[in-house]
Amino acid sequence: MSNKDSKSSHLHEPARLIHRKEKLSGRVKREALTIVKVGGKVVEEQESLRKLLEDFSTIEGAKILVHGGGRSATAMAEKLGVKTEMVGGRRITSKEMLDVVVMVYGGLINKNIVAQCQALGMNAIGLTGADLNIIKAVKRPVKEIDYGFAGDVVSVQGDQLSNLLATNAVPVIAPLTHDGNGLMLNTNADTMAAETAKALANEYDVSLVYCFEKPGVLSDPDDDYSVIPVLSYSDFKKYQEDGTINEGMIPKLDNGFDALNSGAKEVIITSANSLSQLNDSGTRLVL
Repeated sequence: MSNKDSKSSHLHEPARLIHRKEKLSGRVKREALTIVKVGGKVVEEQESLRKLLEDFSTIEGAKILVHGGGRSATAMAEKLGVKTEMVGGRRITSKEMLDVVVMVYGGLINKNIVAQCQALGMNAIGLTGADLNIIKAVKRPVKEIDYGFAGDVVSVQGDQLSNLLATNAVPVIAPLTHDGNGLMLNTNADTMAAETAKALANEYDVSLVYCFEKPGVLSDPDDDYSVIPVLSYSDFKKYQEDGTINEGMIPKLDNGFDALNSGAKEVIITSANSLSQLNDSGTRLVL
């Protein structure tokens, strides 16, 4: 094939697919990938979600959205007469509750987000870990507490996600995995975002962003102006020991440092309202 023919054969290929082919041949630099995890009230409140998705749509390059939705699952469970049980901020997933979270996370929340992304010009595709086998997990072993049908991630198929990204698709991932034997599992969204970042860090320059209601990691939980701009792992352990950092922020930071240790370019924890100003807001993790 002549050079002219080679060039013309690219005309009908998505730009990112061409970019990826050139990248794999070693001719260009690694592409940036932004993985945003959003949860809490941001997912539950339509105006907050709309603002976040508008900002998310302006992020250049490849991007993935991972969402939670625990409050919606709790509300739906109550409507259906399914008991909600939490231990240390973590949900106990009974068989009945598993049905609820699959319905709410994989259906109601995921598809509403996908539809809003499409309205903003993003070619979004809604996924759970079972779709394309992207994220496999094992049912959490029973130790001191039986968490029921909760999943611990064992593998992420980064190549499948890369193939989607190469077509300019925007994956929107619900906090659900599968065990490879037909069983869906309720899985922590922070962990899924971190594991996805780790799986793609060899191919992309990955920025992992955790968005929630607060402006970042706070030195005083009651003062939203006490944001810690840069947090090292050693300082994190000190803050954890003295109780400054506690409860739900601990696993979020554990996941963030794990991703950083495994090749992510940067990890930022910030307010959903600051997604468009990542260089000037939130807490940046450093090793």
